[in-house]
Amino acid sequence: MAHQKENNIKLGAFVLSGLVLMILALFFIGKNQNLFGNEFKLKVRFSNLNGLTEGNNVLFSGLQAGTVKGIELINDSTIEVTMQINSKVKSFINKNALAAIGTEGLMGNKVVNISPVKGFSQKVVEGDILQAKNMANMDEIVEKLSQTNNNVADISEVLKGTVLRIDSSAILKLFNDETIGISLKASLLNVYKTSNNANEMTMALNQIISDIKQGKGTAGLLLRDTALAGTLQDAVVQIKAAGVNASAMTREMNTMIRTINHDVTKGNNAVNTVLKDSLMAKNISLTIENLQHGTDGFNQNMEALKHNFLFRGYFRSLERKKIKEAKGTEKLKLK
Repeated sequence: MAHQKENNIKLGAFVLSGLVLMILALFFIGKNQNLFGNEFKLKVRFSNLNGLTEGNNVLFSGLQAGTVKGIELINDSTIEVTMQINSKVKSFINKNALAAIGTEGLMGNKVVNISPVKGFSQKVVEGDILQAKNMANMDEIVEKLSQTNNNVADISEVLKGTVLRIDSSAILKLFNDETIGISLKASLLNVYKTSNNANEMTMALNQIISDIKQGKGTAGLLLRDTALAGTLQDAVVQIKAAGVNASAMTREMNTMIRTINHDVTKGNNAVNTVLKDSLMAKNISLTIENLQHGTDGFNQNMEALKHNFLFRGYFRSLERKKIKEAKGTEKLKLK
């Protein structure tokens, strides 16, 4: 009898311990699911829940803030999610906060992430509807990755074909030709020498310009000497006047030539008579010939007089006088 009573006591203690443990488990589970305490509700509307269900967690800035209590289909493009939020977090959530659907980790359960937004805004109250922020879900990411993979594959095929064409192209053979490298090196050396020569020429030109600015050399003298500039200006004026006079003389000579040409061809003066009358021209020719014969006779007579004993002394004195005059002229030239 005592043994049975001891067993009943042990059974009662075991049952009582189990009840206490069950109550504690229900409390902690209820606390985690916001079944106890002062709570308030917020709402948000999405176009796609991406697998979000009732009972999933609600996070505020990464901290546990509540659970999803209800999901209601408003229309074909809007789904309203009711969130039960811990009252301790209420004072930190503003009306301009954004709600988005995410995952716990990479492949965990879906959660609703509430993110604060900078700027002044009022605090939320019971039943407020937060603005939704559309986030790319895993299916869309995988689809984009698949599309990117296909694009990379296409690009790889194009690059492969390009590399094959380059490998068999004449340009690559040109690059592999050693003689091209030697020629290119020689060309670069020539370019280097040309560049040095250009630098030397530039320095020389700079020196010339500096000398000109300082009035050195003929060019500097021309640019810096104001008196010379005035002389050159006067010379230019005189040259211009000479050009004007030359033009006037040219016009007068043209007029004179036209007049002479008219008198020669159409006039009745002596020039036209001499040039046009053949008989007079013949007489003039005979006259000139007679003058030449007379001049020759006169020269012979003068030569005969030089050898005559009466006039020999006179002509010799004339020759001596001419010689003295010639010597005097040479001395003056030497001085």
